Amino acid sequence: MSLHTTIHLHNVPTGREADYAAWFDGAHRDDLARLRGFRSADRFEVTPEQVMPDIPQPWRYVSVYDFDLPDPAIDLPALGPLLAAARDAGMIDDATETERIYSYRMYSDWRSGPNHRPDRPISSIFLILANFVAGMEAEYHRWYDEVHIPEVCRVPGFVAMRRGRLSEVQIEPRRYCPGSELVMCAHQTDDLLFSVKDFSARARGVSPSGDAMEPRSKAGSFARTVHFFRKISGTEVWSDGIAYAGDLSVYPPDFRITGA
Repeated sequence: MSLHTTIHLHNVPTGREADYAAWFDGAHRDDLARLRGFRSADRFEVTPEQVMPDIPQPWRYVSVYDFDLPDPAIDLPALGPLLAAARDAGMIDDATETERIYSYRMYSDWRSGPNHRPDRPISSIFLILANFVAGMEAEYHRWYDEVHIPEVCRVPGFVAMRRGRLSEVQIEPRRYCPGSELVMCAHQTDDLLFSVKDFSARARGVSPSGDAMEPRSKAGSFARTVHFFRKISGTEVWSDGIAYAGDLSVYPPDFRITGA
């Protein structure tokens, strides 16, 4: 068996948002349940909170599909006709060819940190379409696994991370992918702005918590894009504040409202 994640980055025509949501949580889920190796599917919508605000956000929505596949070459393409049903029904706005479907072979399942609450749903995610510097792949993986995943998962509201490599098996329509590596982080928070600000502050070594991230590895290419999305599928809502193993009292009162 092999863990694979497919991300469907897309836009929906104005006025068809409710139609798409009803299809996704209705007929689409019924069809997904019949796919061999299917584990889960969720929808997310882009957030105003972005850690790299100058990077374009061409997609309003992303759907994330998780599979544990006995044979990816046989099983993964089966998702294609299901997504084509939404396209054929006019529920995907692809006038400028923005739709992207990327499948990744995951290195591992989620790796959780001390903030994770297994009894609660995730509230949002970020995706990085990333790359490593040629000749430095081993260092890139070592930095993520030994340094960056643990430090990111200690940020308030940041609870788990997983990564993958672009699969040899892709779903039509096949279009340019800017990242051979997928980095996905899960959040549990109702104050994403606070979490994004502290993530940035820790990376710069100026967080009021006193925690600072290690310098970014030179093995990580700057050819990457970062995208934050909030969860919109399902009925569970995160409403208990930030999940954080540390002491939030060290943050000044205005830290949550001064902007990123």
